[in-house]
Amino acid sequence: MSVELKLSRSNRIYRPSEALEGKIVFKTQSSIYHYGIRLTVKGSVNLQVRGGSAGVVESFYGVIKPIPIVNRITEIKSSGKIGLGTSEIPFSLKLRQQDENLERFYETFHGANISIQYLVTVDIPRGYLHKSLSATTEFIVESDKADLPQRPLSPEMVIFYITQDTQRHSLLHELKSGGFRVTGKISTQCSLSGTISGELTVEASAVPIQAIDIQLFRVESILLGEKIVTETSLIQTTQIADGDVCRGLTLPIYVILPRLLTCPTTLAGPFSIEFKVAIVISFQAELSKLHKKSDPKTPRLGMAMETLPLELVRAK
Repeated sequence: MSVELKLSRSNRIYRPSEALEGKIVFKTQSSIYHYGIRLTVKGSVNLQVRGGSAGVVESFYGVIKPIPIVNRITEIKSSGKIGLGTSEIPFSLKLRQQDENLERFYETFHGANISIQYLVTVDIPRGYLHKSLSATTEFIVESDKADLPQRPLSPEMVIFYITQDTQRHSLLHELKSGGFRVTGKISTQCSLSGTISGELTVEASAVPIQAIDIQLFRVESILLGEKIVTETSLIQTTQIADGDVCRGLTLPIYVILPRLLTCPTTLAGPFSIEFKVAIVISFQAELSKLHKKSDPKTPRLGMAMETLPLELVRAK
């Protein structure tokens, strides 16, 4: 015998104001008696700090409790029998109750240290002499359309310039002495389903350029006591120039956001999910070739970069 939960939508995406709908499918080789069929909808924010994150001492591990979002049990059917063969029981559950308007439904997210997850579970107790039946499936929560921007989001452009004087890390001698200047503009606010756009001009550079990349980072932060533990992950790298670039030539910046970005910028009390975009310039220096496999988050001697905060918004 088996039990399965099938949701009404193949993409499993629902909004807080909508009903979670589907059916419970039973397959049995004989009729069975049960003591009720119950559905549990549970949503929570799970925070964890992995070893080595921001130097957090081991005594802090395991003290972060999940943040509950929703935990609701609904009886679908009272005690009775399930017949032989395949049978289905439909269900429809309102995610946000009318008396729970203050309930905050964060969007589903699975990151390195932060996980926002929603599960629906069916439980069928059968008494002490028989094994209970149970099945669980995850569904995805996105913001209500009423909370989304009414108009299409216009990219917010920020002007940037990159020189040897704007770098906070050590540079090769030829870069510091010869100098370089790269200017441009890039969007720092855009839709999850949109693109990062802009333009870039190499005004001067004493050292030939090897490549120019646009890198997208996700930053997860957790408030742990009096400390903020941060985990930065490189999500995507898009190359906009391969080889040296003619001085004075303006290059377009056009980056399609990856589909794995399922969550917009989220700022909450004990945690936050933010994003950054970096313009990375690699120079054709002999010493820089020795560092090709280094951490992309760590600037190298033969590299210059500018990192800007990026706000990602879900739009209609």
